[in-house]
Amino acid sequence: MSALRKLVMAAAIAAGSVPLWPQEVNAFEFTGAWATSADQCSKVFARKGRSNQVNFTKFSGVYGGGFIAEANRVRGKFENCQIKSRKDSDQTVNLVVACASGIMLSNVQFFLKVIDDNTISREFPGMEGMEVKYHRCQI
Repeated sequence: MSALRKLVMAAAIAAGSVPLWPQEVNAFEFTGAWATSADQCSKVFARKGRSNQVNFTKFSGVYGGGFIAEANRVRGKFENCQIKSRKDSDQTVNLVVACASGIMLSNVQFFLKVIDDNTISREFPGMEGMEVKYHRCQI
């Protein structure tokens, strides 16, 4: 009888550990340094300062440029953008950011298509065939 009780208990625990609702889809991990050319990463980004923070090199634009995505902001060489909203659906990330450059504030919408974990493309709505690919840099 003891063995039967243990079997019933194990079955109940196993059944309780399987959720009855659909599992939440994990959002794409967007944080990191992204360059337009994977082989130019070391010429676009470098770790600097005491905190060893990833930053742009002096002539990063010559090598295609890129951006740095953090938890709540996106940084370019001359822009600093706060992420206002983010919506993930299938293989697309829709971002609305508030950007500040040296002279202007603006809201910008980004449509990013996830190609794989380390490659995305920025799409420009209304401009068929216009896209820019970015590759995650391992700095």
